[in-house]
Amino acid sequence: MSLDDALQAGLDALRDRDLERSLRVVARHEGAVVDTKLGTAVDFSSNDYLGLATHPRLAEAATNAIKEFGIGSGASRLISGNNPEHVALESELADYFEAEQALTFASGYAANVGIIPALVGRGDAIFADTLNHASLIDGCRLSRATVHVYPHLDVGALATLLQEHRGAARRALIVTDGLFSMDGDRAPIGDIVDLARQHDAWTYVDDAHAVGVLGVDGRGSASAARRLGDVDVTVGTLGKAFGVAGAFVYGSSTLIQYLMNRARSFIFSTAMMPAQAAAAREALRMIRFEPTHREKLLANAIRMTRMLHGAGIEAMGGAGAHIVPIMIGDAGEAVMVGSQLVTRGYLVGAVRPPTVPNGSSRLRITVSAAHTPLQIGGLAETLAGILRK
Repeated sequence: MSLDDALQAGLDALRDRDLERSLRVVARHEGAVVDTKLGTAVDFSSNDYLGLATHPRLAEAATNAIKEFGIGSGASRLISGNNPEHVALESELADYFEAEQALTFASGYAANVGIIPALVGRGDAIFADTLNHASLIDGCRLSRATVHVYPHLDVGALATLLQEHRGAARRALIVTDGLFSMDGDRAPIGDIVDLARQHDAWTYVDDAHAVGVLGVDGRGSASAARRLGDVDVTVGTLGKAFGVAGAFVYGSSTLIQYLMNRARSFIFSTAMMPAQAAAAREALRMIRFEPTHREKLLANAIRMTRMLHGAGIEAMGGAGAHIVPIMIGDAGEAVMVGSQLVTRGYLVGAVRPPTVPNGSSRLRITVSAAHTPLQIGGLAETLAGILRK
């Protein structure tokens, strides 16, 4: 069998299960309106939580950096790609999170698959939430440490696993998302930190969907749990609330120096464009000193939950969560509802396995500070009409 024949058989199997994916061209405009091949739609699928991705101030910062430094960084950071914009961004991130130091990566995925194997390996143990993001799962696998998976948010089960397996391991690392992107719920950061201290374990939180949104001045899950500074390793993204691209890790200066020398996805990757770093710095200033963006997001999230409940739609996640999943179950039905929504002018993600477990396909509504009350009400009313049919 030829390569193409074998791959086509695999694609056919995905299609038969309603799991085949394809790319959709989306032209983004200022605000929440986008253009698709089916026409204009209101975007309720992006992670641009604060509506900064098309903000003129970010565009101006990026443009100025391009004029000064050009487009590409030219090399990895450890060769000759370490631009002043990278250094300034990391300094401002560390100050914002009240950490000793920060380090940027090309993406959140690159951060997780680079950092975790740098921290633990054979003879070590990882304790991981079963619904962790794919990048965390892959980072754990690449580390070759023994991975113990505990049920979602189950602190009691985590405690039992630590009691049973911590003693046999050289190092122990508890790995969790801060805010889970498919369910909209939060990890019990305080309980996890306390367990880690009891069992001589380290804590690792991927806070991609919480930084810029939750906690004091948007400092994330640990801040929201009043444990800022207590997590050993925190990874955040610049591609969601910050509206740009890339990722970062913050913690002690020893941690950052170690990762510079041991995280392969940092060492062997071309540095992010200086313009990205400049735009991220401007976004950070807006997040830190202009709380109206977060306040509007929270108001919109509360409005979305109320409108959905008022329309008779049961939503997952807590009141005021900016990630609002609607459980459908069957993958084909989720795709069908998502397709009907986009033809009516609303772009909502239909999430299927392997992103979520089998039988739990869902619509994933993401709320933005850029949405208007009219757009939120329109989505709730339209979705209710489709689901009733």
